[in-house]
Amino acid sequence: MKSARHITIELLEKTFIYKSYSHIVLSHTMTVEKLDYQDWKFCSALYCGVVERKITLDHIISGLSSRPLEKLDSVVLNILRTGIYQILYMDSVPDSAAVNESVKLAKEFKKSSASGMINAVLRNFIRRDKKYEIPKDKINQMSLEYSAPVWLVRSLAEDYGIELAENLLSDSIGEPPFYIRLNNLAVTEDKFIKSWEGRFDFEKSEIIPYCYKVTGKGFINVENSDMFDMGWFHVQDMASQLCCLALNPAENDTVLDICAAPGGKTFTMAEMMNNKGKIYSFDLHEHRVKLIQQGIKALELGNVSAQVGDATVFNPEIPKCTKILCDVPCSGFGAIRRKPEIKYKNPDDFENLPEIQYSIAENALRYLADGGEMIYSTCTLRKAENNKVVEKLLTNHPEIELVKLPEPLGGKFDGMASIFPVHFGSDGFFIAKMRKKGR
Repeated sequence: MKSARHITIELLEKTFIYKSYSHIVLSHTMTVEKLDYQDWKFCSALYCGVVERKITLDHIISGLSSRPLEKLDSVVLNILRTGIYQILYMDSVPDSAAVNESVKLAKEFKKSSASGMINAVLRNFIRRDKKYEIPKDKINQMSLEYSAPVWLVRSLAEDYGIELAENLLSDSIGEPPFYIRLNNLAVTEDKFIKSWEGRFDFEKSEIIPYCYKVTGKGFINVENSDMFDMGWFHVQDMASQLCCLALNPAENDTVLDICAAPGGKTFTMAEMMNNKGKIYSFDLHEHRVKLIQQGIKALELGNVSAQVGDATVFNPEIPKCTKILCDVPCSGFGAIRRKPEIKYKNPDDFENLPEIQYSIAENALRYLADGGEMIYSTCTLRKAENNKVVEKLLTNHPEIELVKLPEPLGGKFDGMASIFPVHFGSDGFFIAKMRKKGR
């Protein structure tokens, strides 16, 4: 049977070579490989830790290896990354074990010729008392400390200042909090809490109804529980739940969720509406619409229609809506604590996003009824994708106006909210609320 470290190397190959998303490959591998809970916990921590700290680890390795990183075999490089990570960040692993197991991995992957080099690099790092060169300027220091590319650190600092930039990046390192949203249509809170006590550790949110943070014991098994199968909850970060609160759909509303997959916000809004009114939930891809439909069935939501639809093309069959959620595709930098590999993408990949986002938002406005309200939101914190898109909408469409966000957002923000972890403990997120003026 493969060891936790062996599986970690395979996962890193999939992520760094084949550009697979970390949460997807980890979830898939958990269903295939047979490891006990402790081994899976170690594998997950090591794998996610290396992905999070890639820039830092490569900086250290480049100072110890006589060969440039780009000349190293990818498996050998990933073995070095896991070895350095264990030595520097995993206090539970003795240094000698980190070295010996790394050498062993080289042989398991038929890289025996590199075992001497791996041994020398890791032992040299230990002999140096685990010290490495630190840049003098703040931007490069943050890049190295939080393993974020310099361009991303500089972009965040220019948009929001060093303090908020550092808040997002420091929060992106380590195990992220795990939130769920109770399905109030399926179970009472009293029954839910009694069923959870002794099985999972949890904390109820003080600011969001039916929001729970799962902590400590058992969180990794939450989605495998009978309560999940019974449709008692779905997994959803606090930021997404805040987004639904900002729109505040009611029982008599007609709601459009124009970019809905995988459907978490649709589900929360349907529950907020007590399964009344109507929600039209769309996504561009059929396989992603199926995810929404599966969630609708599991949670027994009867007021939702999920269909394939292009958010940039007007569909005359959709009626005028009193509430619209326009949660557009984005660079995702607010959620790098959950998808750390995103930060290593080429910044050129995001250059055309504001144009696409504006096109979707402008099309969404065509469905908005007079007096209706629309939320424009993203899970990123780039002003080019957020504030500037909303400002362009307001300039080009005098029939809409910015309105103050409801609590708990209203206490900290006006009509536009750039949410950092420091504000609520959530992922980074952007929410703007607009209203179409009545005639």
